[in-house]
Amino acid sequence: MAETTEKKKKAKKPQQVYTLLVEIGRKEGDGLPKGATGASLMIYASGVDEEEAVRETVAILKQADTAPLDVTGYGTLEEREELGHEIPEEERDLMARALAENSVIVAQMEPHFEGQGYKSESEH
Repeated sequence: MAETTEKKKKAKKPQQVYTLLVEIGRKEGDGLPKGATGASLMIYASGVDEEEAVRETVAILKQADTAPLDVTGYGTLEEREELGHEIPEEERDLMARALAENSVIVAQMEPHFEGQGYKSESEH
């Protein structure tokens, strides 16, 4: 009986997909275009909560030789819909794939060049 109660307490939360905007800086071998100062990445990442999705995303980006600087979370599909975001079918498909594969998907990458893009706190 106690074992069943333990399992109920430790029941896993269902995975959800979170929309994240990640700003990355330059790092040798990062694959960004010549002259780029960094990039913005639109990412769909699965996790039991947004914190886990962010941790997994940052870990994977570091393994991919990028330098994550800042992560902004935009919530789950349902949370975005509640905020009135229009989400195209293509994005929904990528979110479904991230959930099915328990993965991190980079949906879009926009490189930044001198005079545009992300500024660190020291540059404000």
